[in-house]
Amino acid sequence: MDDLENNPFDQAVLGLFTDLVPPGKVLEAGCGPGRVTSWLHRRGLDISGVDLSPGMLAHARATFPDIEFAEGDMRSLDLPDASLSGLIAWYSIIHIPAELLPGVFAEFRRVLAPGGLLLVAFQIGDEIKRVRDIDFRRLDPDTVASLLDGAGFAPVARGRWEPRETDTAPQGWLLVRVGQAVLG
Repeated sequence: MDDLENNPFDQAVLGLFTDLVPPGKVLEAGCGPGRVTSWLHRRGLDISGVDLSPGMLAHARATFPDIEFAEGDMRSLDLPDASLSGLIAWYSIIHIPAELLPGVFAEFRRVLAPGGLLLVAFQIGDEIKRVRDIDFRRLDPDTVASLLDGAGFAPVARGRWEPRETDTAPQGWLLVRVGQAVLG
């Protein structure tokens, strides 16, 4: 996602999340430089961001001073149980080793209130790319869906699009809700 403002695919998925998330606090886990957090904030969400990288957080705080950004690990969020109405992991679970994903999704489930909405986005595939000592894992949507189901999430919607100009793999996303499969 180089330029969210010119990316209708990302905007559509993020807009769906914005339209469906219940009122309350929202977190972007693995927020990086804060572009998605800011985009969602400008659309009215009460959102904050968390990331492991002090450098990314410094950039996010300098660029978007009106949004709260905290250093933290999505495997162990410093939040009370059931304290969020929504959580987004926009291309951030790709940095988590496969064997740790069930724990991450259990942590997401822990901090989301009943009916809370989770959106995860990722590149589709089965390989690991290493760039400057950082692993980027491509994931299978059915595997991710199964792990989310095992963590107590019910499916709401899912999507896939083929590689575009700057993409190197198909992109996928899953929208799930805590404990209920139907909206409303």
